[in-house]
Amino acid sequence: MSEDQDINNESKKKFSVKKKRRRLMYNTWIVKNIPFYLFTAMLAVIYIANGHYADKMVMEINSTAKNLKEKEYEFKTIKRDVIFRSKESELAKAVEPLGLKELLVPPVRLIDTLKNK
Repeated sequence: MSEDQDINNESKKKFSVKKKRRRLMYNTWIVKNIPFYLFTAMLAVIYIANGHYADKMVMEINSTAKNLKEKEYEFKTIKRDVIFRSKESELAKAVEPLGLKELLVPPVRLIDTLKNK
């Protein structure tokens, strides 16, 4: 029996030594791979930041496109009004309160007679 106990004790010691070696190897493996873990964490942070940046840019592009459409509609409306007001009939109506009237006879051409001599 004593031999069985010795064998058991020895196997337990071997098992504990193996366990310690595994734990030590596992710890050294973790320590060796810390740069890789840091690199993957950095990539994850960059990936998340890139997603936020893309969302921000899409929202900015959409708001710029909306503003551009509004300005385009405003330009077209103002252009239409200017063209309408520059018609001869509309212009005559606009200056009538000032006492200006539309000419019914063509203008007279003046010639300088002294220039010919």
